[in-house]
Amino acid sequence: MTSVTIDGKEIAANPGEPILWAALRSGIYIPHLCATPAAELAFGGCRLCLIEVEVGGKREMVTACSEPVRERMKIYTDTEKVTRMRQIAFELIMSDHAVDCKNCAKRKACELIKIASFLNMKLQPKRLRSLVRELPIDDSHPLFAYDPRKCVKCGKCVSKCHGLEKSFLDFAYRGFEMTISTFDHVPLSSTGCESCLECVTVCPTGALYLKETGGSRGG
Repeated sequence: MTSVTIDGKEIAANPGEPILWAALRSGIYIPHLCATPAAELAFGGCRLCLIEVEVGGKREMVTACSEPVRERMKIYTDTEKVTRMRQIAFELIMSDHAVDCKNCAKRKACELIKIASFLNMKLQPKRLRSLVRELPIDDSHPLFAYDPRKCVKCGKCVSKCHGLEKSFLDFAYRGFEMTISTFDHVPLSSTGCESCLECVTVCPTGALYLKETGGSRGG
C-alpha cells in the first residue's frame, strides 16, 4: 500500500490508483461528474475534481480523477485556490444547463444539487449569462428519453455503452456545440438499442431518464 496525506489525514491507497477513488474510499468527498472507476483513461472533462498536490516540495494543481497517488504525496482538497477553480468550472457547466428541478426525473438525486451544496453555490450562475440551447427531447424509445438541455457532457453514458461493446451513443461536434448523440442523429428507437438502461443508470443528471419517472420539460 502507498501512504499519502489528504488535508492532514494520512490514508493508505493502492499504488498508482487515482487520488479521487482513494479519497472517496476514505470518506473524503471530492466533487466530480465525469469520473468512472472502470475507465482506463480518465476523461477529466468537468474539472470539478481539481486539487493541489505536493511532492518533493513542488506544489501543483491537478485533476484527482487522473492523478495517481505517489508515496509521501501531500494532497489538498479544500484550499482557496481549489475552491475558486471548482466554482468557476461549476458555473461554466451550469451556464449551459436547463435548471428545471421541479419537473426533472432526477429531482433531489441529481449530482448537480449535491455539488452545488458542497460548493455553497446556486444552481443558476450569477456571473454568466445563460447559454442553454433549444434542443429537442428524444422520446422515441418506449422506455427512456434523452433531454440534451440537461446533459453535462460527462460522457458516462458513452463510456458505458462502449464498454458493453455497443455504439449507440457517442460525442458529436466539438467545443460549445458538443453534445451526446446517436450515429447520424437517428432517433433512439432506430439505433437497435437492446434496452439495458445502463446509460440511464449512470447519468448524473436528468438528461437520460425512464419515461415512467417523468422528466418532461417545464414551462
